[in-house]
Amino acid sequence: MNKVEKKFVLYAMAAIFVLLTVLLGIINGTGFTMAGQDADRMTERIALDGGGLNGGDFPGGDDFDPGRRGMGPMGPDSPEMNDSLRYFTFAFDADGSAETVAFHISAVSESEALSWAEALVEETTGWTHGTYRYRVYEQNGKTCVTVIDQGRELLSAYRILVISLCGEVLGLLLSFLVLLFVTRKLFAPLKEADRKQKRFIADAERAFKLPLTVISANTEILERRSGASEGTLAIRRQVEGMSRLVRSLGTLGIFDREDGKKVTTNLSDLLHARLDDTEARFAQRGIALTRQIAGDVTVTGETEVLGRILDELIHNALQYALTRAVFTLERQAERVTLRLENDTDLPEGAVDQIFDRFITLENATDPEHVGLGLAYVKDAVRALDGRVSARVEGGTFVLRIDL
Repeated sequence: MNKVEKKFVLYAMAAIFVLLTVLLGIINGTGFTMAGQDADRMTERIALDGGGLNGGDFPGGDDFDPGRRGMGPMGPDSPEMNDSLRYFTFAFDADGSAETVAFHISAVSESEALSWAEALVEETTGWTHGTYRYRVYEQNGKTCVTVIDQGRELLSAYRILVISLCGEVLGLLLSFLVLLFVTRKLFAPLKEADRKQKRFIADAERAFKLPLTVISANTEILERRSGASEGTLAIRRQVEGMSRLVRSLGTLGIFDREDGKKVTTNLSDLLHARLDDTEARFAQRGIALTRQIAGDVTVTGETEVLGRILDELIHNALQYALTRAVFTLERQAERVTLRLENDTDLPEGAVDQIFDRFITLENATDPEHVGLGLAYVKDAVRALDGRVSARVEGGTFVLRIDL
């Protein structure tokens, strides 16, 4: 499985995980919310009934009208709730003295229940001790605290939660297996097209090398016999241009290799060496070369690829800089930043296609430039898990690489 397939599976799995999590979160959140709403309906019913179902013992409770509440076959309005509901109610006078209004629960003692009620007397409604729902209300000048046990009702919600978590894990596993199968089928034509493309590039490289070698050799023989002429010089220029194109074609797929030897490379020394080799060419073109290179900046990757990236950046500066070029290399936290800046006569926004293959900007100084250099840089930097960007701002071209 190559990098593209791995990214596809990773992003698809992330999307499935988010979708399942949101969907199951809504389902379970709704379940627990409805359980709380049912509990609130029961505590409200108890409050309307004077603190205890069917009137209880609270003064005035005998005036309760059963027609005020709907009687359904199930849920909080079921008449069976009168016998199955587990709850207690305490009434508190202004001086804090307590009176037991109703006590129909076995999970706690009456003294424990009273302590709970005393702690809740200043509240309104909510959950306490995990599975108990309470309501605080005023009744005939007294503050009443009703607490009901929702443990059995919440048990179903918790079971659904556990089933949902297990279902999500199983769904992710099945999705992963399906994605592996689908990915192979989906990317098979693309892999075949990529294989044919690479085969064509390799064949084209070999096919061009021989005639270029023959042409170059015959041109050299002609020059030895008759001396150099405009014709032989033109042939040499064309051969050199074609040779550069062949070399570029031969390196287009270097970042796709999975067997490349990745080592820790001192990028500071490598950039200094490359700039030392081309400093005279910058001076010949009248370009002021400036270096701002931090010492001992290292990156992990193929040295050949890193060197080619630097060569392309230097060649780009030689092609497009007007009077100055600045190379900056620094380490920022965990990332290495390599930046090329040079003055330019390009307008802002003119670099939208700069990383496309066979694209040459109109201000290139080399008419035989084939437009593969920065395309290689983009692909190579991505193969190194980095980012590359370019912009024109205030007459300055800025190309930035983060590794």
